[in-house]
This record gives sequence, structure tokens and C-alpha cells, in this order.
Amino acid sequence: MKHALLLAALFYISIATVCAQDEPAPSQTISGKLEDTGKKPVPFANVALYNAADSTLLGGNTSDENGQFSIAAEPGRYFIKITFMGLDEKVVPNVNVDRQNLDLQTITMSANAKTLEELVVKGEKSQMELHLDKRVFNVGKDLSNIGTNASDILNNMPSVTVDVDGNVALRGSQNVRILIDGKQSGMVGINPADALRQIPADLIESIEIITNPSSRYDAEGEVGILNIVMKKNVRYGLNGSFTGTAGYPYNFGGSFNLNFRKKKVNFIANYGLMYREGPGRGNSRQAYTGADTSFVYEQHSERNRGGYSNNVMAGLDYFVNDFNTITATLSYRNSQNKNRSNLTYRDFDFNNTLTQTVTRSERETEPRTNLEAALNYRKTFERKGQSLTIDAKYILSDETEASKYLESSSLDAAAIAQRSYNTEDEKNFLAQLDYIHPIGKDGKVEAGLKTSVRLLDNDFSVHQQDSEQRWIILPEFDNYLAYHEKIHAGYVMASNQFGKIFVQAGLRGEYTDILTELKKTNLRNHRAYFNLFPSVHLSYKIKDAQTLQLSYSYRLSRPGFRDLLPFSSFSDSRVFRAGNPLLNPEFTHSFEAGHLLNMPKGTLLSSIYYRHRLGVVENITAVDSVGFTTITPVNLATGDSYGFEFNLTYDPFSWWKMTANANIFRAVNEGIYNDQVLKSDTYTWTSRATSRFTLFRSVDFQASVNYRAPRKTTQGRDLSMYAIDLGLSRDILKGRGTITASVRDLFNSQKRRSIVENAGYYSRSEFQWRTRQAIVTLSYRLNRAKEKQSREREENNEEY
Repeated sequence: MKHALLLAALFYISIATVCAQDEPAPSQTISGKLEDTGKKPVPFANVALYNAADSTLLGGNTSDENGQFSIAAEPGRYFIKITFMGLDEKVVPNVNVDRQNLDLQTITMSANAKTLEELVVKGEKSQMELHLDKRVFNVGKDLSNIGTNASDILNNMPSVTVDVDGNVALRGSQNVRILIDGKQSGMVGINPADALRQIPADLIESIEIITNPSSRYDAEGEVGILNIVMKKNVRYGLNGSFTGTAGYPYNFGGSFNLNFRKKKVNFIANYGLMYREGPGRGNSRQAYTGADTSFVYEQHSERNRGGYSNNVMAGLDYFVNDFNTITATLSYRNSQNKNRSNLTYRDFDFNNTLTQTVTRSERETEPRTNLEAALNYRKTFERKGQSLTIDAKYILSDETEASKYLESSSLDAAAIAQRSYNTEDEKNFLAQLDYIHPIGKDGKVEAGLKTSVRLLDNDFSVHQQDSEQRWIILPEFDNYLAYHEKIHAGYVMASNQFGKIFVQAGLRGEYTDILTELKKTNLRNHRAYFNLFPSVHLSYKIKDAQTLQLSYSYRLSRPGFRDLLPFSSFSDSRVFRAGNPLLNPEFTHSFEAGHLLNMPKGTLLSSIYYRHRLGVVENITAVDSVGFTTITPVNLATGDSYGFEFNLTYDPFSWWKMTANANIFRAVNEGIYNDQVLKSDTYTWTSRATSRFTLFRSVDFQASVNYRAPRKTTQGRDLSMYAIDLGLSRDILKGRGTITASVRDLFNSQKRRSIVENAGYYSRSEFQWRTRQAIVTLSYRLNRAKEKQSREREENNEEY
């Protein structure tokens, strides 16, 4: 809390500094003309203006039909980046604006000088941008994302799936690292599945998918990293956007994102308020044939999870001079959820005769708070590419789940009353230092240090009311878990370009110290280990339009907090999900090869990959003789995954844009549990296709299809799942506003269906977390019209 108060004081001081500043100097104009090597003008190219001190984007424009461009700028030091499809990126350094207009004269763009270190394949800010080590998806370009939340957005990403419980998977694996602005964050929370639903989509700028991270990133995450980039603006003056959303089932919200830039200080603030309800339903049939007893029962459930959440962030950038910048942010999130569920069990004998009906209801309150304070210092040098960055962050999180249960049976007049409490408190501190030193013309060396300390306390208990109305603790559901995690890391990485070949290699070392302690049963598990994690990335430019990429990394996946917790939800009295305090991390060798093809009207990135995993964690289902089912994660075996993936963007016309992606893979897992060999060998795939049309110049229509094929598991199989989304948007208020209407899961088909078969036990279930949703959103941009990145027309005057 002391760190947060210090940052709050810094905010007040900086605001006072802003008010004391003089009025900004009048804007000047930077102009020039773009030509290709044949002296022909380059029309409709993207011309972006960046601050030389910290490389922040300040503004930009598009060249006209004659290749002419102009950008307004305050006096200062800048550089300009020019991009255009089919031509190499052009960087104009040392753009110094005094108190008069600056004419850069003619700038020539070449087709033979493309930088391999960052392969952005489109000159415009499209929905998808391909870089050497990641794919960037600008979420505002996807109409089905508007008015939703972070969980919904991730479910629309290629190769990413979010199941009906909210668990995120990349390339079929849930061992994926989720970051906010490149760093771990309490916004993701102790329970990421629920926390992601509390982050409004209106506050998110883009999603980065990093399937084979380099050594500069944490080694955590078997299949890679999903980085959620939040919106942040650094334009001069007062700028921002406002968004309001209404939908059904109940989904209401509003948000704003503002910045005020004046000379050396940029003040930023954003806020999002959201209220939503998520009605869901499910059913299952369980059958067990044992040596001593047998049972059959059907279950039907009706659920509704909902409530409101507030997300607020305030921060400032202080530009000390052209080489030093200090950034401080303070963010706070509060949510109040009220969840309810009703379960009905129908018991049958093996003659299919109904023997009893049991009903069970739950009413849960779930308040959460999260406070984060962050401080960043960035220093650049006169030598281009040299930089030093220092980060510090402090996180406080608190969550309480309090539930009341009432269960009654048709065979017994007396009802069973129960209640449960689950409190989770987290403290997290991290500090990080990164340094980049350029070598020669194209090379550089990077090095860094990081330390993080995470302390979690979880107190869980279940009480049951006896015949005298007294609350009695159930000892098998009463404990206190203390989780202490310390991770200290360092890395070094070097890269260089040799003709058509770009090479990057690094080595990361991480020391992990984790203590898990169940205090009421005196179960203590202390693990300390040191690992080295190498990474290698190669890129070879076959020709101007084609590039080959190769990469390797060694990674691990530590058990999540929920996976270690020996008790979980008590909602279902017959199916209990429990963690395993003795879980060990998974280790993964990851290999990937990719081919990038730039075409006149699109791009195609094709990849093949292979992952070898050790200590694979599988959820094991066990059933006792009275029908009580326990699902527990264990380190089961080894696993191998082989896959092929492609990402295609294609624009047949200026008014029609298409994207498609597919991930086709084979997964083999094998191990032994309780002297029983468990093995799965499955071929499956996931895909998404989107088509977007611009109609009548100002109306956009989008349709997208998501499909997840069936797959085998070690104890059964998951059946297929699909969803269709539609969206329609129109610019209003002279381009300063946009109204959007969308429907998610048009046919109400996004349901999890699974089958489990194991030694006389059979279960078939279907569950839908959230039904079809319709949303209407209105956005308004303050002091800036909509930034259209695409060309209005092709040169051959194509008709709509």
C-alpha cells in the first residue's frame, strides 16, 4: 500500500506540473513526397511520426495520389516510419522540427531493403500483422469483439480456444502464459478464467500471439504467450474515445480512454464499467457398474453468473529530456458478482426406473478487488537502438467466495443446508531490468534481470447444518493453503543480420523456489530448482516476397494456484474438482518452422511445429461406489504434438477483406495411473474464417465462423463445437463516431460436449456457459476522426 500511496502523490505533483506549464508552441508541418525507385509516386502509403526519445507513436497521415504527405508536429526531435504494401519499410531518422515548417523533399522507397528483424506484412494497420516472433491482432478491426470482454476476444484469435468454463488454450494446450502489456498482472487474477471476463474489450488495443518466445520472455508457458496490450495514447492536447454498450442477455457498459499531452508531461486515464449476466445450462448422464454396486443418474443444471465490474487506470509519462522518460501508473479493479445455479439429479436403477429426484440450489456472492502500482524508467542514447529500461510493479488482490446451498430429496422430507467460504489474498512484487546494446550495422546484444515474489493465502471451509440448526464444519473440506513463490531470472541474447539471414540466439536462467503448505493438516511441499532455457530464431529471405523462419525454445509450465488447491467449488455435491498440492511443472521442447509469403493482395504464413512434453498434467476422473466423482490433475506422462498451421489475409478488392486460419495437429499422450495404462492419440483441428465488406462507403459488414473438431482424451473424447458471429458497423458524426451491432453465436451452438469412459464408468455431458448474445455499441472519438488505414479505392476504380 505504501508504494501505491507514493505513486498517487506523484500523480498529484505531475498534474500540478501540467497546470503550471506554458501553452504549447504552435504546431509546424512536416512534409515530403514519396517515390519508388522508378520515380513513380507512392500513393496511400502510411506515414507515422514517432518521438525520438521513447519511440512512442505521436501521429501520422497517408500520402495522397501524387505521393505527397504532411504531418502537424510540435517542435522536437522525431523519426518517421513509412510503410506500403509491396515496398520495404522506410525509416527517416533525425527529423528535427524547430519553429518553422520542415520539407523532407523526395523520399525514395525501395523493394530490395526490407528489414528482416520485424516483418510487418501490411502497410496499413490491418486486423492481423505478422512479425518475426509474433502475430499482432488489432481487436478493434474485428466487429464481433466490440462491446465484449477479454475472454470473448481471445476466443476469436487464431489457434486460441476458450472453453465454456473460460479456460484459455493455445494450439490445444491450456499451458499458455497470459500477460498484460508484456508483464504479469493482477488483472488476470488468481482465477484467469473469471478475471478475463471482467476486462472490457473497449480498453484493449491488440492481442499478441507469441508461439515460440525468445529468451527475453519468462520461460513460463508450454505453448507460448498471449499478450493483451491495453490502450494508451500520447497525442498532443486532449484526445480520447468514449464507448457505450447495451446487449442481451444483460450486457451493459461504458468506458473512456483519455490522454492529455502538454510539453514534457502526458497524462493518461481510462475507465470501464460493465454489468453482465451469463445464463448457461447443461445436462449429463452418468452410469457406473462395479463389483459391489451400480448406479445411473441424470443431471440437469441451470446457471447464471453475473454482476458488475469497475476498471480504472491513471498514469503519466514525464519526458525528462530527449533520452529519459519516467512512466507511473496506478490501476484499480473492483467487481461484485452474484452467481446462482439450480441442479436436478434423477436417479435410476438398471431397469431404467426412477428411484428418486434430488434438487440442489446455490447462491454465491463473489467480491474481488485488485490494486496495481507500476513505475517505469526508460533511457535511450544518442546511438540508435541503445536503451535501458527499469520496471517495478506491486500488486494487491483480494477475493472472497461465499456460497449457500440447499439440497432436498423426494425420498426425504428433511433438506440439507450447507455453506462454504473461500478467501484468496495475493501480494505480488516484481522488478525487472533490460538493456539493449547495438553492435555494428544490424546486430545487437540484449541482457536483463528479473525477480518476482508472489504470496497467496487461501482459507477454505464447508459447513453443514445439523438437526439442531447448528453449523458444523466438515473436516474433509476445511484447510488453509499458504503458497509462496520466488522466481529469479537473468538472460542474455544476441542477434545480427548476415546478408539474407537473420540470427537471434539467447539463454535464460531461472531459479524457482516454491513452498506449498496446508497448515491445518501439516502437509508441506518445498521445491527449489534451477533451469536453463535456450532459444534460437533464424530467418532467411528467399526472395523479396518470401521469408523462411526457424525457431526453437525450451520452456516450462508451473502448476497454477488452482491446480494446487486440494479443494474447489462445492456447487455440485456429486462431482468434485480438486487440485493436487504435489504437482510438478511440465517441461517442453518446442520446434517451429514457418514460411511467409507476401502477395500483391494478401499474405500467407504457413507453419509446422513439434512439441515434446515431460511430466504432462492430465485431469483424472475417479468414481467411487456411491457415485461420487472426483476430478484431479496429476503429472501423468509424456506427450508429443505435431501440427500444421496457416494464417491467410486476402483482400480481393479494396472493399472486401478476408482472413482465415487453421491449426491441424496430432497429440499423443501416454502414462500409467493406478497401474492402468492411459493413452490418447488424436488428430484434430481448429479454424476460423472471417469476411468483411465495406458497403456504401461507410457501412462495414462482417461474418465469421469458428470451428473446433472432436478430439480424443486419455479417458474419453471431446466432441465438436462451432459458432457463427455477425457484425455491422457504420460511421456517424462526420467520422467521429461509430455505431456497431453484432450477434455472437448466432445459432446458439457453442456447447461443450464430452464423453468419459473408464473401467465400468460412462459419462456423457453437454454444457453451455453463455447463450447467444446480441450487442449494440456506440463509440465517439474526441478531437480526432476515425483513422482509416486502408485505401479508399484501388487505382482501377473498382465498384462496390
